[in-house]
Order: sequence, then C-alpha cells, then structure tokens
Amino acid sequence: MSQFKLELAESELKYVLEGLIALEQQMAETCETSDDPDEIADVGNDLVELRLLLNPLKERAISQFGDSITDFSRDEL
Repeated sequence: MSQFKLELAESELKYVLEGLIALEQQMAETCETSDDPDEIADVGNDLVELRLLLNPLKERAISQFGDSITDFSRDEL
C-alpha cells in the first residue's frame, strides 16, 4: 500500500477536520434513518473506514493544537 504524506498548518487542518466530521455526521444519519438495507450496508462500511481515518487524526490534532482545533463555530469572539 502506498502512502501519501502532507504537512498542514493549523488553519488548514481545521478545514480538513471540519469536512471529515461533517461527512461522518451525514453518513451516521443516513445509517440511522435509511430504510434501504443496501444503502445502510454501503454507507456503514464507508463510515467505518472514515472513522479509522478521522479518530486518530482528531486525537493527534487535539494533542498538538488543543481542543480549539475542533471548534468550528463561526461566532465572533
């Protein structure tokens, strides 16, 4: 299996995490609400793969940049 390495600034990583977390939520909702067993199986398998990527990425990001890396609020300070 080949690998792809990428260095990201904190702000760039925040966008990546925001997109992956939003996709995870969308996929989880599909699995919870769909009446189509084939869709549930397909999306469920993809969701497992996504979480295998997302969870260690999120843990490492929080470890390096703190909890604020997963705060995607657009509210003014």
